[in-house]
Amino acid sequence: MKLQMAHIKLSRSRAFLFRAYLLQTHEMLFDAHWHGFRVFGGVPGRGIYDNMRTAVDRVGRGKERQINIRFLAMTNHYVFEPEFCNPAAGWEKGQVEKNVRDSRHQVLHRLPDLPDLATLNAWLEQRCLELWRETSHGTLPGMIADVWAEEQTALMPLPVAFDGFIELSKRVSPTCLISFERNRYSVPAPFANRPVSVRVYPDRLVIAAEGNILCEHARVIQRSHKLPPQTVYDWRHYLAVLQRKPGALRNGAPFLELPIAFKELQEKMLRKAGGDREMVDILALVLHHDEQAVLIAVELALSDGVPTKTHVLNLLHRLLDDKIIGGPDLDTPQALALHHELKANVERYDGLRIEISGGHHAS
Repeated sequence: MKLQMAHIKLSRSRAFLFRAYLLQTHEMLFDAHWHGFRVFGGVPGRGIYDNMRTAVDRVGRGKERQINIRFLAMTNHYVFEPEFCNPAAGWEKGQVEKNVRDSRHQVLHRLPDLPDLATLNAWLEQRCLELWRETSHGTLPGMIADVWAEEQTALMPLPVAFDGFIELSKRVSPTCLISFERNRYSVPAPFANRPVSVRVYPDRLVIAAEGNILCEHARVIQRSHKLPPQTVYDWRHYLAVLQRKPGALRNGAPFLELPIAFKELQEKMLRKAGGDREMVDILALVLHHDEQAVLIAVELALSDGVPTKTHVLNLLHRLLDDKIIGGPDLDTPQALALHHELKANVERYDGLRIEISGGHHAS
């Protein structure tokens, strides 16, 4: 898999950080700055860049640059001054260019097999910190870590992270989906056929409308166009549709990945008439109650061998009221045991009225 490597370095101490990304886009650039400043323990007063497209929209004469508006918003947030090299003048940031060459031997050649990008970036960060302690500064006495400890005092305090997203306008399809980078993501059913705002982050998509956050999805990034597009569903988004069309629960694609307890309950309830409607009512409970509490109630109903809507509701309300469920069996004393089971006999009331008034009551 091909990765893009972000490299940020402090000029005086030569402390550096590498961070890997799947794409070279604005949201990745903003994320790299935040992690760099976080590891360095502060923000420098000036940043030197080449003329990358994520930072510069147009290169003019000399030092004239038309800076990207989102990149400029980030520099204003962290309050540092961006400075751009002349085109084809790599020596103007030679420390970085040399560090990239050296890192191939120091870092990348020792790269172990790692399961995902987050683990890779955690390993890269730890490896960079180790190299700070192992590498001599070369110009100033001591290691890079020693000079960095002195330089850190001159850095500006670290503010909260810049909310580095790219915002796009999308229209939700009739099937409650939006498209982004060839993949599709679900949106709550009430917003079908309506415009929404998609905020793109390096690892997630946040969908908003009417000033509110509607939902969030893990971002799917596929570098190869040979791979088929993916559709990311959240079954909760389709509950409003289910309440009108409960039959969709049987074969609907959004419901193929329900939690295990819901799947087990569904298998049992769909065997009886009207079970699909009862199952929809149980799933709809997550719209009004904590989903984990509903899941526990369903698991208890399954363990009790009573997979019904009434029993699930009973257990859920007992959970929400903090009542004991599944407590120890009570040992009833023998003195309280019934020797003759009482029977309901309403004629006894007529007998009482005869004793008191000497007659029958009016009927």
